[in-house]
Amino acid sequence: MKQVVAALIVQADGKILICQRTKHQPLALKWEFPGGKIEEGEQPEDALRRELEEELGITARVGEEISRLRHTYRNGNSVELRFYRVQEYEGEIENRIFRDVRWVEAKDLPSYDFLDADLGLVRDLAAGALL
Repeated sequence: MKQVVAALIVQADGKILICQRTKHQPLALKWEFPGGKIEEGEQPEDALRRELEEELGITARVGEEISRLRHTYRNGNSVELRFYRVQEYEGEIENRIFRDVRWVEAKDLPSYDFLDADLGLVRDLAAGALL
């Protein structure tokens, strides 16, 4: 099972950062929360800091774990996702790998075409259940 971490980067006004995959990535053009795979021997928080630096050019202060879930895609691939709150970071967000990056209201998240693994979390966030 692939181990993945993702950030719920939240602004003071409550908007959350979401990112759209490019047409060349697997699950093309789907929306997701920034993050990525935990490498061998890496702690989840360290993996998330590394991924956010690589993808967005920021040095994040990783907060508490908000949610953990498992999902199996139709092709049989399984993933365990850990979502962490990030309210503080250094640097300006720079889109280094995505097609698009947007700040959105939690209530508007369900209107985006998210990865299947993220859909339960998206519903919870939109309902105000987690943040």
